[in-house]
Order: sequence, then structure tokens, then C-alpha cells
Amino acid sequence: MGCLKNILRALLLTLAVIGFMSLGGGEFVGGLIKNYFNPSHDVMLERAQKVGDFSKINDEFEIEKAAGIMGYNAVVAEHKASGQKMFVVDSGDKVILTTDDIKSDNVEEKLQKALSKVKYQAISVDDLKVTKHGTMHSYGKDVPYVKFEARVKKLPIGDVGGIVSVAQSSDGKSRLLISANEKNKYSQLISDEFFRKIK
Repeated sequence: MGCLKNILRALLLTLAVIGFMSLGGGEFVGGLIKNYFNPSHDVMLERAQKVGDFSKINDEFEIEKAAGIMGYNAVVAEHKASGQKMFVVDSGDKVILTTDDIKSDNVEEKLQKALSKVKYQAISVDDLKVTKHGTMHSYGKDVPYVKFEARVKKLPIGDVGGIVSVAQSSDGKSRLLISANEKNKYSQLISDEFFRKIK
């Protein structure tokens, strides 16, 4: 008798699944999965709100990812025409770099130390050199940055150029700002345009 009951349950479950699928259930589930792994622009902006207000960035930029990465909340964006990447990282209580670190004379050493904290197995950065100090506008205030050049191993790019900065958001937390591209394609104008729109 117990075996017959299990067969009837399995049959009912099978019929229920077939009915669900015939009424468009497959498309519904497929849509949920697609939206989770490839969220819309609005969903991406909502996730990015944990790190800052990205609603004013223009159409030249695309937010590619807004999620927790290696224990940090981060937003990854790309300048569509050049491929230049921008990263905004909220490290929470685990401070990676400070504005004083960026302004210091031994900033290269501080950057190397920060890289060792967030070492990522698939990428290795060598020959990091700071080439310039400057300021830009982000989160509603002027923030210091350093321009760098480095060699990246285990990626097809090779030599990269970019900037590293730290900004204080309105909630008083530090945000690590990074922009990078292939060494000869990096543009400070693109970085300035993107970061100044973040509040």
C-alpha cells in the first residue's frame, strides 16, 4: 500500500510540473534566473547604493557588477568606448588604504602592503611605480589620488596604468577608488568624469 501511495504522489507531482511548464512556468523560472545573474540597469543601481549614489553617471559608462567581492562591497564599471575599468570598494571595517596613505611619501610601500592584504589568486601585480600625485572630485569633495604603472601577470593585458584614491562618503566610511586600463590607453579625463558623478 505504501508503494502505491508513493507512485501516486510521484504521478501527481509530475502532472503538476507538466501543468506548470505548459502555463509558462519554464519562461518564468528562466526569467528569474536571468535577472539574478544578469540584472537590469535599475537593479544594478539599487545594489550599488550600498557603496554610493551612481544615478548621475552618464551613458558612456556601464555598471558591470555591484556585489560583495572577497568580503567587500564593490561596484565595477566600464567606459564603453575605451574599455577603461573603474572600481569603487567599500571595505567596511577592514581599512585597505587611507587618504593619509595616498598623500604620504612612501605611498608605493603602502600600495604594496594593500595589495598583499587583498591578494587575488588569479592576478599578480609586479613592478608597481607611482608616477604622479594629484586630486580629483568624488563624493562631493576633492580627494587625493596617485597615478601608477604596473605589470599584471596571469592576465592578457600586461602593462597597466591608472589611479588609486580614497574618498570619504557621507556616512563617514572610506571608499577605495581605482581606475585602470592598458598603460597606453589610460585616460585621467575618463576617471575624473566617472568619479565626480558619484555622491
